[in-house]
Amino acid sequence: MSVTSVEKDPEALTMTVTADLDATVERAWQLWADPRQFEQWWGPPGYPTTVVDHDLRAGGRITPAATSALSSA
Repeated sequence: MSVTSVEKDPEALTMTVTADLDATVERAWQLWADPRQFEQWWGPPGYPTTVVDHDLRAGGRITPAATSALSSA
């Protein structure tokens, strides 16, 4: 995945990431639409991700929480 731009809006607490994916539109949508698939795909290796909030409706959000294997409980 190549990130082409990142737009941050601290007042709205939003960040928009634009990226080029080496996948079909259908496959990319599957990754975003299924929280379990998203968890496997999102973030760098070694940082397990859990989806805390998953709402793909207009104005919704996905909230991932990532931890490092080095993190303490």
